[in-house]
Amino acid sequence: MFVRGIRGAVNVPANTKEDILTVTRELLRAILDANPELTPEDIGSAFFTATPDLDAAHPALAARQLGWTEVPLLCAQEIPVPDSLPRCIRVLIHWNTDRPQNKIRHVYLREAARLRPDLS
Repeated sequence: MFVRGIRGAVNVPANTKEDILTVTRELLRAILDANPELTPEDIGSAFFTATPDLDAAHPALAARQLGWTEVPLLCAQEIPVPDSLPRCIRVLIHWNTDRPQNKIRHVYLREAARLRPDLS
C-alpha cells in the first residue's frame, strides 16, 4: 500500500462561515465522487489552506460535518502571492491506497479550475 496525494481547490463566493463550509463540502464530495474507492478510513490526513481573505471558518470543519471524525485534519493560511486567486480553499488529502498515481483524480472547481487546467 502507498500513500497518494489527492489535490483539490475551490473558490468561495464570500468570507462567511456558511459559504466556506458549503463550498468545502462541495469540494470534498466531488473528490469522493471522482475517487469512488476513497473512504475516510483510508485517509491518513487532510491538510487545508485558505487564502488570507478567508477567516470566517476553518475549512476542516466541513470534513467533520461529512463524518470524517477520525481523520487528522489541519488548516493553515495560504501564502499571500500577488494576483493569486482570491477566496480560495485548497486541500491535500493523504490516501492510503494501492491505486497507481495516474489513477488518482484531482478536483478543481469553479474559478479554481484555472489553477490546474491540465487536471480540470
